[in-house]
Amino acid sequence: MPQTGIDITPSVTVHALLEAYPQLENVLIGMAPPFKKLKNPILRKTVAKVATIENISSVGGIPLDVLIGRLREAVGLPQSREHYSDQDYFGEPPEWFSADKIVFAVDEKKVNAKGGKSLVAIMLEAKSVNSGDIIELSTSFLPAPGIDIMKTKGYLAWSQREADDLVKSYFLKNSDSN
Repeated sequence: MPQTGIDITPSVTVHALLEAYPQLENVLIGMAPPFKKLKNPILRKTVAKVATIENISSVGGIPLDVLIGRLREAVGLPQSREHYSDQDYFGEPPEWFSADKIVFAVDEKKVNAKGGKSLVAIMLEAKSVNSGDIIELSTSFLPAPGIDIMKTKGYLAWSQREADDLVKSYFLKNSDSN
């Protein structure tokens, strides 16, 4: 019998999902190595409140339709009739990208990282860079929620996977950036 709770759709936050269906934490962790970070209480209190199911499908490298299907199945919800397409954070380098415009770089492995502090560091530094400057973020996963936050602040973003455990994301501060 299905539990009563929220509907599982791309826009649901991880926080809301796990509040409604706490048993899904282990399901998520079993689906992709990056989801093991859900065990970190600081991450749960910060990033999980803004990260959506759509974001984590990109982080975990799991097609959005597959992720939603597995989550719905695990809680006894019927499969959705919707077809969800994945957001593509990767692609060819945009015209605005130039390595010589990188003025600040954050590497999650070198930051005293506890639950997303590399994103906090980049957000703080982002305020002081000039229009036209690029910030580089190196992570072991695609930081989809952080990318989306930066985009809402007016930054242009592009990511590239350099290795299985290395994603570099670039943020261009333009004149509309906050």
